[in-house]
Amino acid sequence: MLSRQFVRENPDEVRRALDTKGVDVDLDRILEIDAEWRELKAEGDDLRHRRNEVSSEIGELKREGKEEAAEAAIERSQELKEDLEAVEERADELEAELERALLELPNVPHPEAPVGDDESDNVEAERWGFEDRRALPDDVVPHYDLGEELDVLDFERGAKVSGGGFYFAKGEGARLEHALVQFMLELHRTEHDYTDVFPPIPVNSASMRGTGQFPKFVEDAYRLGGDNDDPYDDDDLWLLPTAEVPVTNMYRDEILLDDDLPIKHQAYTPNFRREAGEHGTETRGIVRVHQFNKVELVNFVRPEDSYDRLEELLDEATAVLERLGLPYRVLEMCTGDMGFTQAKKYDVEVWAPADDMDDGPEAGGRWLEVSSVSNFEEFQARRAGIQYRPEQHESAEYLHTLNGSGVAVPRVVVAIMEYYQNDDGTVEVPEPLRPYMGGTERIEGQDAVGESAVGDE
Repeated sequence: MLSRQFVRENPDEVRRALDTKGVDVDLDRILEIDAEWRELKAEGDDLRHRRNEVSSEIGELKREGKEEAAEAAIERSQELKEDLEAVEERADELEAELERALLELPNVPHPEAPVGDDESDNVEAERWGFEDRRALPDDVVPHYDLGEELDVLDFERGAKVSGGGFYFAKGEGARLEHALVQFMLELHRTEHDYTDVFPPIPVNSASMRGTGQFPKFVEDAYRLGGDNDDPYDDDDLWLLPTAEVPVTNMYRDEILLDDDLPIKHQAYTPNFRREAGEHGTETRGIVRVHQFNKVELVNFVRPEDSYDRLEELLDEATAVLERLGLPYRVLEMCTGDMGFTQAKKYDVEVWAPADDMDDGPEAGGRWLEVSSVSNFEEFQARRAGIQYRPEQHESAEYLHTLNGSGVAVPRVVVAIMEYYQNDDGTVEVPEPLRPYMGGTERIEGQDAVGESAVGDE
């Protein structure tokens, strides 16, 4: 979150952030609350000082035997006490209102972030592997059709047991997902110096607020019991939407040491999202689902190091796709599309050649986001109370947090099934994944089971 001092001293910069990120918040009201709160704090300090003076006066009057004057002073002290209690009660109410209002303010974009309204204003920063792509069949079968033909993806039974937006990966499909996770974890562990974390899957509301999911995106979360009406209730749990939430909040309300930094954690988790507000988007296949696997990279760094680390984190995420030989592009996100919490953000999109979408490249197909690489500066650290002490004798400061997917699994599965598809309908397994699939070189599928399968023969 933004500090109240920053908001107070930089209202024009905050207004620009609201405008360029398309967030509707009454900043004038926030400034009014802050001004009234500061006036009440000053008034409270004055009342407390005056009451202390009267208390000293009471003792002196009693020592001098001036009982009548002492009684009058006692009455004044009581009146001052009542006035002080009223002022403090109102100040506490305003402070709570102010804290909730500050949670609604987005992070201020980095000055170099492209200014724009939506995804059409994002800037392509890099494209890799597209010009040297492998030869493909004349008609690449979309992953959802091929997955069912090979019986490695089962959407009907996924919907039966959990509802729309869920699926079964089966046989070589399941092994492919497991292989991707293990490959990514080992890559980031051995070559990028990440420490593995396996976090809890349910997280509390304080954790969701700490990383900025609440209160802004409560509708997108799955709650364990109850409803979504009160995102401030700490006595509940939510299914994590991303490992960013528990891993960042590991250090909530802690002061780290300078020698601890940088901290680089990676975590594999299943992730759960309602995809609220995404009605009308793709429902076929596994591009947009409610449960998906992902390896998340979370970094805690000194403020002066965070933008160099952002570029390194981007390289760590794209290394996955380069090792797999999958063409991708990098977008620098504009202010209107970067999100609520980010100061600067890149999206990494892998190329899936089967569907000729409006946003596809010249050769057809389309780009699928598989990683968002973000610098939050101190925005999350302030919300979660994560600080570090540069030197033992110095005051604690807020550190900077960054994260990026390294990477999301289902869309990489889509890209592999379409990009490595053969003319006979089989799928080549990228070489780096073969050791994690028992040496399997080609996904050939399996025979479907059940009466419905027999009927299709």
